[in-house]
Amino acid sequence: MSTATVASEGMTKEERKVIFASSLGTVFEWYDFYLYGTLAAIIGKKFFTALDPNSQMIFSLLAFAAGFIVRPFGALVFGRLGDMIGRKYTFLVTIVIMGGSTAIVGCLPGYEVIGIAAPVLLIILRMLQGLALGGEYGGAATYVAEHSPRGKRGLFTSWIQTTATLGLFLSLLVILGARTAVGEEAFADWGWRIPFLVSIILLAISVWIRMSMNESPAFAKMKSEGKVSKAPLTESFGKWSNLKIVILALVGLTAGQAVVWYTGQFYALFFLTNTLKVDNATANLMIAASLIIGTPFFVVFGALSDKIGRKPIIMAGCLIAALTYFPLFKALTEAANPALAAAQTANKIVVTADPSECSFQFNPTGTKKFTSSCDIAKQVLAANSASYETVDGKGPATIAIGSTTIESYAATGLAKADATAKDAAFKKTVVDALRAAGYPAKADPAKLNKPMVILILSILVVYVTMVYGPIAAMLVEMFPTRIRYTSMSLPYHIGNGWFGGLLPATGVAIVAQTGNMYNGLWYPIIVASITFVIGMLFVKETKDIDIYEND
Repeated sequence: MSTATVASEGMTKEERKVIFASSLGTVFEWYDFYLYGTLAAIIGKKFFTALDPNSQMIFSLLAFAAGFIVRPFGALVFGRLGDMIGRKYTFLVTIVIMGGSTAIVGCLPGYEVIGIAAPVLLIILRMLQGLALGGEYGGAATYVAEHSPRGKRGLFTSWIQTTATLGLFLSLLVILGARTAVGEEAFADWGWRIPFLVSIILLAISVWIRMSMNESPAFAKMKSEGKVSKAPLTESFGKWSNLKIVILALVGLTAGQAVVWYTGQFYALFFLTNTLKVDNATANLMIAASLIIGTPFFVVFGALSDKIGRKPIIMAGCLIAALTYFPLFKALTEAANPALAAAQTANKIVVTADPSECSFQFNPTGTKKFTSSCDIAKQVLAANSASYETVDGKGPATIAIGSTTIESYAATGLAKADATAKDAAFKKTVVDALRAAGYPAKADPAKLNKPMVILILSILVVYVTMVYGPIAAMLVEMFPTRIRYTSMSLPYHIGNGWFGGLLPATGVAIVAQTGNMYNGLWYPIIVASITFVIGMLFVKETKDIDIYEND
């Protein structure tokens, strides 16, 4: 029998090494990737200095988005290499690219030193990070799965699934440590480079460990038999028999998994800080606490999937999330900012506007300007976490807050200086009316129910572990060895890079359009529901598949 069919009662030393090496490297890759997103505001000031503060933030986020956009292309490039030359060397290359790119960001001179070359080089490095991440996950998951004994593949690969959460957690810890050590002023000046430079140490450790690893037994066996694919892309996506499985893996598994994952970690943090106005440090600490509580469940659900199947757990996670997001996020508001919840109940807000002036403000790049009186009114209210109803009317939009009515304005055709002055005056008028109606400027720390907030956040993380814990094993089992790396990587990274990556921008657009701060949740609810239906109807259980015979 092959190595994979040797089911040991315990985990051997070699198996522990495989899991540790693959997981550790992937933790470091996610650490590198998240650093940029967390420090985007500071990076914008250093590399987009020639722009105004608002544009600096926009372009720094565009550079961050570039990493997400290229992830599927990284899956194609490195998936092909992994299926042709082997798993070990391919995902050794990905970590070198990722770690090297991150370290260079830490050394890269800013705009004031090298001018326009600074942002150009930064974006190139971000794209290299995205390409590397696109190749890393599929390689690590495939490598571990192909080393796993039968009956324990869900357990073994679930350790890989902890890496994104642990990478986020590690990045938050290093940033917090650097900020504390050098102080806020020095951190904003030069200390932000420290977390990037730390990746040199992480890279050295990862490369040293991965160099000592052996090729996966499944690939080695296939190579010795001369069955290695000469055209993995054609076999994966040019033949309907495999392409239909790729499509099912995307819409019936990874799309729903991605939105549940991003809602439970990123959107929850965004909601706490941007909508509920909890200060960043407190919100990050509460998210970190929920990650500590929830992370072990990746392994729990991975192991459980070996017994009852991958599909029931993933589908249950999608369904439960879709059914409970609204009550959970409303409970989060009551616990984190009770004054905001009370104000929304006591003082309803109504926007009266011409429907033809109201845009769906979907703006994933941050570059589009919305200048109608309706759009401007909704932007200001959404920015101040004020839910509102919209009533059809004529003429310039108006905002009614209790007994106060404020007329909006259109920015079209105004000179930049006039538009800036008018915008500032309008925002002040609206904010003053909101404060008078009881809408708080920020969450009151004295009234913040931290235990309840952490409990709710932990529940959201447990949903993440349900959909994410078993999915690596399932994706590996869906495809034959000769094209496994390529076939599983693309749906995973389209699902997570695009469906998941678009969640914040789509959620903000839905909130601005509908006026309800909870309605951004409709995006993950709808996507998770679609995945549940398609997955239940068309995706087959895979836990009993012998991946050595699946060729």
